[in-house]
Amino acid sequence: MTLLWKILLGILLIGRLGQGQDLLEEDLEKIAVDEGAEEGGEEVEEPEGPWTDVSQPDDRQPCAMWMGGVPGTPGHSGKPGRDGRDGHDGPRGEKGDKGEVGEKGDPGQKGDVGPAGPRGFPGNPGLKGAPGDSALSYHSAFSVGLKELVPATNVPIRFNKFFYNDQHHYDDVSGKFRCILPGVYFFTYHLTVYTKDAKVGLYKNDKAIMFTYDQYQESNVDQASGSIILRLEAEDEVWLQVYGDESFGGVYADNTNDSTFSGFLLYPAIPTPAQRR
Repeated sequence: MTLLWKILLGILLIGRLGQGQDLLEEDLEKIAVDEGAEEGGEEVEEPEGPWTDVSQPDDRQPCAMWMGGVPGTPGHSGKPGRDGRDGHDGPRGEKGDKGEVGEKGDPGQKGDVGPAGPRGFPGNPGLKGAPGDSALSYHSAFSVGLKELVPATNVPIRFNKFFYNDQHHYDDVSGKFRCILPGVYFFTYHLTVYTKDAKVGLYKNDKAIMFTYDQYQESNVDQASGSIILRLEAEDEVWLQVYGDESFGGVYADNTNDSTFSGFLLYPAIPTPAQRR
């Protein structure tokens, strides 16, 4: 059906083109006749009007006057036109509905440490801890005296009269107190001075810590004393000795006059894990 229509449309177009060419030729002939009549002075016969014989067909008119030509083939599509200018922004729309909650994102990087906050309120008291070691379980003490005049100087005084030495931390052979329990100790001495001056030093590990000097007054019995608190570690040693030559060896003792040396542990140096809060 499509091919038939194309043929009919082509015939119609050809007929219209032929009709237009015949009309053009007729007009040209009329112009030529009119010009010839004017030049020859001949009159042109006018048509008879309504009585003109029109029974004869006009051979110049094609049969295509009543039929149009076949339409031509559609042309190719033209190139797309350029983009138009951007339109003006439209009015702002109404607020849309709240969207659904999206998926949880990946954890971010750890941020910087923030500033310290204000101090909080005190917490509740903690549970009662286990009983610790009692300081009473650590004992170290001694108290000794002389029986006679000190025989030598610049050596430890050997006290040979015992008042208390249950732990045997004072050694009467060496004349020294040897620390067994680390901690803080108190030492004191009370000396009778007779027949000559006395100068006594208290030593810790071969180092003089303190001195006591008494100048003897003839026909008098003098007294000299001293005391000190020391922190000791295990194996530390403490003793008394006359300092100087024999002229300072006036430390004396008899049945009625005593010269004593004493010391005891004030509190032990308890190891940190065993200390109570």
